[in-house]
Amino acid sequence: MDKTPGSKEKLKAFLLNNVGKVVDSNRLREVAGSSEWGRRIRELRNEEGFDIITHKDRSDLKPGQYILVSAEKKDRAFQRNISKETRAFVIDRDGNTCQMCGVAAGEIHPFDGRPARMQLGHVVDKTKGGTDDADNLRLLCSVCNEGASNLTLVRPDSISLLIQTRRAPKKVQLEVLAWLIKKFPKEAQRIQSS
Repeated sequence: MDKTPGSKEKLKAFLLNNVGKVVDSNRLREVAGSSEWGRRIRELRNEEGFDIITHKDRSDLKPGQYILVSAEKKDRAFQRNISKETRAFVIDRDGNTCQMCGVAAGEIHPFDGRPARMQLGHVVDKTKGGTDDADNLRLLCSVCNEGASNLTLVRPDSISLLIQTRRAPKKVQLEVLAWLIKKFPKEAQRIQSS
């Protein structure tokens, strides 16, 4: 059995060897060997309690710079306790589609050109008091989940979406229609037969 360390273990070892030193996101991505490095950093900080700070915590740091302040863990660590049932419910409720950008699982993502991978994300992040209840969870693609970084976007209402769709060129409107028919085939068939 292969015992190669995962990206989180690689990042942890690297940061522990560089306690108190400023490291940038490019170096962390290189160490992790994964595009998921940001998520692993958040796991180390939030779930394992490592005191990893960024420009949001200290004004002398630039965006993309990180410091592991101490090798000692803080008490703010928490565990993710999302049950398989809750996970399945959220995936089904959200139609296996990213609730921020609308890309479906497996579709080629327009921002990175790879098949979209879905992840559960918190509406209100656990670091800000959010829970693992289904009402506080949403399905996000990995691109949006990485970019969300504790941001909560206001979802547009149906009128706003309709206004934007009406303003779009015919080609775009037809693409939206095709996507809706593909996403809701039963409903589309019922509407066509009535």
